Amino acid sequence: MANIIGEIFGAGAAVAKGMGVTMKEMMSPTVTENYPDEPPKLQERFRGVHVLQRDENGMEKCVACFLCAAACPANCIYIEAAENTQTVRISGGERYAKVYNIDYNRCIFCGYCVEACPTDAITHGHGFEVASFNIATLVMRKEQMLAPIPAGAQPPVTAGAGLS
Repeated sequence: MANIIGEIFGAGAAVAKGMGVTMKEMMSPTVTENYPDEPPKLQERFRGVHVLQRDENGMEKCVACFLCAAACPANCIYIEAAENTQTVRISGGERYAKVYNIDYNRCIFCGYCVEACPTDAITHGHGFEVASFNIATLVMRKEQMLAPIPAGAQPPVTAGAGLS
């Protein structure tokens, strides 16, 4: 009998505690973000659209090691590698990603590609506006994801640029 009364008081205490939390939330002011008019306030750990990073010299960090594509559970990353030469220098390694595509139709923003990258070449940015009525526009190409060249850095030497 004493056990049943203890359970009833325990259940009543749990309901009272829950109602206290509810009342506290009801009395707190609501938070409204005026998104189109003001920039959104995103958390630092937000996983948005991917960014392919550059080093301080403006060269691409990606060395086409394919670890990000291998770690991706959705199989949405496609890479084609090419060799750096003396005249064409894109990245600091022996190879660079000639083609780097991410299919956002399949991407689940899990972050495994970011964790797998040994050179910190791919990161999650804070971009979130990727909705589209055309699925062909959801395949992001390397040129769309590359970070801008840092101020004061020389752009990488590519084929046909400055080679006369």
